[in-house]
Amino acid sequence: MEEFHKVRRLPPYVFEQVNRLKAAARAGGADIIDLGMGNPDLPTPQAIVDKLCEVVQDPRSHRYSASKGIPGLRRAQASYYARRFGVKLDPDTQVVATLGSKEGFANMAQAITAPGDVVLCPNPTYPIHAFGFLMAGGVIRSISVEPDDTFFPPLERAIRHSIPKPIALVINYPSNPTAHVASLDFYKEVVAFAKKHDLFILSDLAYSEIYFDGNPPPSVLEVPGAMDCTVEFTSMSKTFSMPGWRIGFAVGNERLVSALTRVKSYLDYGAFTPIQVAATHALNGDGSDIAEVRNVYHRRRDVMVDAFGKAGFEVPPPAATMFAWAKIPEPFRHLGSLEFSKLLVEKADVAVAPGIGFGEQGDEYVRLALVENEHRIRQAARNIKKFFSTADDTLHNVISLNAHR
Repeated sequence: MEEFHKVRRLPPYVFEQVNRLKAAARAGGADIIDLGMGNPDLPTPQAIVDKLCEVVQDPRSHRYSASKGIPGLRRAQASYYARRFGVKLDPDTQVVATLGSKEGFANMAQAITAPGDVVLCPNPTYPIHAFGFLMAGGVIRSISVEPDDTFFPPLERAIRHSIPKPIALVINYPSNPTAHVASLDFYKEVVAFAKKHDLFILSDLAYSEIYFDGNPPPSVLEVPGAMDCTVEFTSMSKTFSMPGWRIGFAVGNERLVSALTRVKSYLDYGAFTPIQVAATHALNGDGSDIAEVRNVYHRRRDVMVDAFGKAGFEVPPPAATMFAWAKIPEPFRHLGSLEFSKLLVEKADVAVAPGIGFGEQGDEYVRLALVENEHRIRQAARNIKKFFSTADDTLHNVISLNAHR
């Protein structure tokens, strides 16, 4: 049977191929060390859990909640932005709670995209940045992910040669998957470019608190005038180890926030009220929980860089995020990231995310998530080292699926 129109427009979900292999291996008794999905393994801080348990005892909290987010939660997010970035937000008009940043991004695409609208999107990038617009009927034009002087000449060409003119520019720093971090000076140039060409800026700042160099990543909203054209998405998932709780935010330009709020009002009643109250408690905390999460990822990063390097798999140390973005070792690079990722599951009991899943520009890379403890990361490195040492004898007949295309 013919696929539905919107489903037909979506690329194959390549991560599912690795997930099937991983599930089959585990069903066969293999101990798979999973560095693939960015699913935090750290527990949610106990004080946040306790607040949830307290509020859930009140039957009044079991009723429908507010799609926009309860007032206290929106005020807490505004206060966080004031403390962290020095950005003043009106919690009534410039903040909307979302069911995680992924849902917020997808529904923003629904809110602002007409069929055929062009959106400028990094490649490689987190899939929803492109897929959200594809599902909304938009068209993606890929741009560079490097936050430096090389970013703008291709952007200028994309503006000149796109018909119709693009409506929005997606940015994501710290970047998933590449872990690139942008400076405030870079953001100033981005805002000036967007205003010159009448573009909206959609900024994904989900990893703002996971950084390792002592230099907190800025928000694009710190740039004077950015509020005129920018909305920014954040998430509680990584910052507070609350991935399953599904709480995030969109903040910034009133017109964009209003459009998202209106679309959401037709689609959901918001997160469960006790979850929103617990998230409020987290945002109003002293920041010690955030610092501990950051320290754990920092230690894991250092172990991964050292252990994988000794195994013959060079992993550049990321300055931020809970991911490392590593080039496939040269002897395996011709296979492409999907086939290499499959081999790691089959031959080394290690799961990673193939770079092709983030865009064709990522096919020489894999993403490694820091979601296993230090012992397991060292074990993954030992498994990979053993696989590499026997690869010449066991992989002579393996070719890339793209070899004959």
